[in-house]
Amino acid sequence: MISCILKTKHNIFFAFLLSFIVSFGAFAQGASEQAEVATRGVEPGATEGASEAGAAADPAVLDAGEALFKNNCAACHSAGSDVVVGPGLQGVTERHDEAWLLRWIKNSQSLVQSGDAEAVAVYNEYNKQAMPSFAFSDDEVKSILAFIESGQGVAQAPAAGPEGAVAGENVGQDAVGAVGGYLDIILVVLIIVLIVLVVTLLLISSVLKNYLNKNRQLDAYDAEIVNQRFDLSKIYKSKAVRTLVVLIFVVVLLDLSLDKVMGVGIQQGYQPRQPIAFSHKIHAGDNQINCNYCHTTVYKSRSASIPSANICMNCHSQIKTESPEIQKIYRAVERNRPIEWVRIHNLPDLAYFNHSQHTQVGGIECQTCHGPIQEMDVVYQYSPLTMGWCINCHRETPLNTEGNAYYDNLVKLHEASSKGAFTVASNGGTECSKCHY
Repeated sequence: MISCILKTKHNIFFAFLLSFIVSFGAFAQGASEQAEVATRGVEPGATEGASEAGAAADPAVLDAGEALFKNNCAACHSAGSDVVVGPGLQGVTERHDEAWLLRWIKNSQSLVQSGDAEAVAVYNEYNKQAMPSFAFSDDEVKSILAFIESGQGVAQAPAAGPEGAVAGENVGQDAVGAVGGYLDIILVVLIIVLIVLVVTLLLISSVLKNYLNKNRQLDAYDAEIVNQRFDLSKIYKSKAVRTLVVLIFVVVLLDLSLDKVMGVGIQQGYQPRQPIAFSHKIHAGDNQINCNYCHTTVYKSRSASIPSANICMNCHSQIKTESPEIQKIYRAVERNRPIEWVRIHNLPDLAYFNHSQHTQVGGIECQTCHGPIQEMDVVYQYSPLTMGWCINCHRETPLNTEGNAYYDNLVKLHEASSKGAFTVASNGGTECSKCHY
């Protein structure tokens, strides 16, 4: 019995080694997964201190005005007092009457050419920069003015994305990050407990050995077992240890090989150098220019479109004209040649994706797939854009079916057969023909 007890100390090292390898591997994996969770923004809150006119306006009118302002006006004007290309619009309804504003916003150049004193004064004050004409109805212009009067555009945080989007929100990522953090803490505690346990067992073995040597009459066999020394050579000569080492090596090799194979065609993190150093942080973040202003077809076409040099010139004919990077735009315009931007997000030809179906119909914000784009000086591919990533989003994203009679019967059938939410997958969003046909 004594020999059995004492032999335990020779097995402690193997148990500790194996447990530590397994625990450390799990800990590293959990830390890696947590590191991949993207940083999220916070949705800006409602503004305080709105004017009485703005507060009294219909929320639907304010929403319409906000969308029109951000899509058409925010590139050249702030809703506050800051001057961008044109004047800040805070208090514009106090400086000019409504009838004049309707004429000015629809066709400013016509008003200037008519000799209107106010129009000529504004035109001359801001370096004779012509404001584009807008085919807005009177109601649309009034909704923009109501939004400006409400003061909501002034209090929005500079880092907010287009249309007050939540920056870079991915389905389920918050829960993954929280769980990963708890698992890391648990694993660290388990490793500490394991170390304490091993040290305790070694101390007990040492005390028991001393006790047996001093107070017991041991036969030759027991005395040899009690007083034997730890032989390291037996560790690496042991078949069990060699088998374990080979097994660990094979598992690691297979894991690395599988990661490489599964990563073929995935360009997450791809960040090419562009011909012009364009900063989304400055344009979409600091200046809050809506994505739709440059990517003009993002809400109405399969492709988001690449902005032409003419769109850049709307602002940069007056702003930072001496910048070496802006000079590159001038040269492209002079040569009548497009700027050769490097494409970052690529899907295989066998996969069909429609921007308008997601942004216009689904109401998905740009940051959901492209990450915190308003914080990027140099754009990189934020999401993996794999089939599994898309399918998981379809499985977890609920459909907004309110007010759409098309979904009424589908929702009833879904509720009768399932307790979960009515998601994109519930409407056939995971069928192969949706993306491959």
